Amino acid sequence: MSDRAADEAGQPVSGVIVRANPRVAVEAARQDLEAFEVLMLASIDRLGLPTEGVIVDVREREKLLRNAEDALDRLDDEQRARASYISKMMMAASVGLFDAALTYLWDETISELRKRVAAFDVEYFFDLAEPDPAKRKGLRTPEDLPKVDDSKLMEAASKIQLISDVGYKQLDHIRYMRNHASSAHPTEVSLTGLTLVAWLEACIREVITLPHANVVAKIGRLLDNIKTKRMSQTEVDIAAASFDNLPPDQADNLAAGLFGIYNPPDATPDAQDNIRKLWLELWPYVGEDKRIDFGVKLARFRANGDTDRATRARELLDLVDGTAYLADSERLAELSQALDDLITAHEGWNNFANEPAVASRLQALVGKHGQVPDGFNTPYVRHLVYVFLTNGHGTSWAADPIYKDLISKFDTVQAGIALRTFAASAISSRLQHPLAREKWAELLDLIEPKLTGQLDRTLLDAVREFSGTPDQLVLDSEIKRQLGLRKPRSRPSRRPGTKH
Repeated sequence: MSDRAADEAGQPVSGVIVRANPRVAVEAARQDLEAFEVLMLASIDRLGLPTEGVIVDVREREKLLRNAEDALDRLDDEQRARASYISKMMMAASVGLFDAALTYLWDETISELRKRVAAFDVEYFFDLAEPDPAKRKGLRTPEDLPKVDDSKLMEAASKIQLISDVGYKQLDHIRYMRNHASSAHPTEVSLTGLTLVAWLEACIREVITLPHANVVAKIGRLLDNIKTKRMSQTEVDIAAASFDNLPPDQADNLAAGLFGIYNPPDATPDAQDNIRKLWLELWPYVGEDKRIDFGVKLARFRANGDTDRATRARELLDLVDGTAYLADSERLAELSQALDDLITAHEGWNNFANEPAVASRLQALVGKHGQVPDGFNTPYVRHLVYVFLTNGHGTSWAADPIYKDLISKFDTVQAGIALRTFAASAISSRLQHPLAREKWAELLDLIEPKLTGQLDRTLLDAVREFSGTPDQLVLDSEIKRQLGLRKPRSRPSRRPGTKH
């Protein structure tokens, strides 16, 4: 056969597979793939090693190779040129190692997500990704991004809209499958070619090629101005005028970013002056939970002996008469630390063995009546519900009775918060898994007697009567309407002597 004819058929030329129409090449190479498979399995068998379930059937590989081109159409030449892990994914898939292919796909996704963060503002990102001030101190540059685990990376990226809410759910599912169906861990889960192609397309669409939202671009420009120059009063006024259009969660995130820029030892005088001017304007849009969080961080600065940061954090709270949000004791800081440690144990290796000790520490901190400091109810309840729902793979039997005990101590306010946790992206994503759905039904049974208010009872009925799966609750228009029944935020009066 001539080189030209071989090229058209997608067959080897001079010992090298040349580029051809992928659909033609896949069909032409099928016999070679099958021959290679027989040869390798025979060699493995001669070594006395198992051969069952080692590689995926050739037809499944064909499905992936035939459809991968369509999934890759979104990538431009520059994006393709740097997608080395996708190349490795395709090679692993072509020889039937789908579990390895999934690992490479996830590596590509995380690599690209880190690049998006680095191109935006890493310090702003770190302020959202790592709430523990002690750990946050070691996160400064793009080179520190690998220190942030994948789940925190995705959650913080979602908070600042570097990925969409839908994208976060899809990536969280792929991360779950990567943990339980890839070569990263022992597994008996079977993957198909079409499934891998769908995940490849999702990673490309939701991370690699997703355009920045307008609010992300505006916040990025503002943060850059704050850190690189002294802003004029006109620039401050223009920035402040945009705060009224910020979604509530983005106002909270921006406040966290300003807080993080203001308190480090190397913060410049110009940056601090810019923040003091903007802080007064932004504060009315900051939610109660985030305001309380600043008081918690101040307490943790003091607990860690970080006096300079604590002093600067207090300056910002004093600037807006925010002393009501100061933690009244170190117990609040300890509770916050215990919740962080619980999430770390829950999402880390050997979580079934590590969770009970941390859960017991949390149980001791809230006492026999389950008392939580005022204003800390929401993070306490959300974290507890998150771990109670399990990781979707199994239940920590020693920790589960502790979680039930703590939930049984919820008061009516905390029960109402627990009922609404399905609206949080991390909880909604977790509810995609069958085991988490079972635990959600168990949670509703635990909190039902505590829901005495009419709004709570009406919402509970709507949740129980919902015909879809609980991860879809937040998409139901009637349930969304009920979630919106809350008082609007009030804008506090300015301090005496400040200008309008």
